[in-house]
Amino acid sequence: MSDATSPRPFEGRTALVTGSGQNIGRAIALAFARDGANVVINGHRNQAAIKAVAEEARGLGVRALAVLADVGDPEAVQTMVDQAADTFGSVDIVVSNVSTRLHTKFLDISIEEWQRILNSNLSASFYLARSALPLMQQRGWGRIIHISGRDGFAVIPNRAHNVTCKAGMFALSKAIAVEFGPFGITANTVAPGIIDTTRDWTQYPQFRDGYGDRVLEIPVRRVGHVDEIAAACTYLAGAGFVTGQILHVNGGDALF
Repeated sequence: MSDATSPRPFEGRTALVTGSGQNIGRAIALAFARDGANVVINGHRNQAAIKAVAEEARGLGVRALAVLADVGDPEAVQTMVDQAADTFGSVDIVVSNVSTRLHTKFLDISIEEWQRILNSNLSASFYLARSALPLMQQRGWGRIIHISGRDGFAVIPNRAHNVTCKAGMFALSKAIAVEFGPFGITANTVAPGIIDTTRDWTQYPQFRDGYGDRVLEIPVRRVGHVDEIAAACTYLAGAGFVTGQILHVNGGDALF
């Protein structure tokens, strides 16, 4: 049983975080490790990166598993969850974090691009939840967390596929929350605002000169830090009476 008053409230739990080789995903995985959870580090291409994060987690006194898997492949996701359960005995917390953000005008989005983005940015969350929920049901405890984004709520032009995915992740959280609440399982969404991360700047034409004057439009006058998204995730994992909700972590940039 997790104890929010403990210095390591998730000791004995296992957290699986997709896309955790860098940036927000890495911060989330290490935050859970600091709070005592064993962690599964996932990436799609860079084995060295996920192994390095797993080693960082072990340095925090927990066990860690690095799994290279394409979260857009349902069989690969099931294999990853099975491997985690075999290694640690459970999968208690899953954070669906993988996302590809392309800047493409609506009529320039090909069918292939539309399907690829929906698969990686939305269907992957369904695959992960579908694989992990039976294990959570067996233990009578579980946490599903989806990392959505500002796109799904304050729509950014020329990103119809990602806008659809980010809004869909919240809808998926609500559906899971209602159906699986009786089993001690919660499902919530975190929507980051502008976070300082390593990114492909060609897909962010609104930041051609870096963050620049855009920061002045944010009430707190700065961009966010990856650790602030991680803190939102550990909060939601410890808050058993919060489910089907969305937590906007954006410095007041967009108010809903």
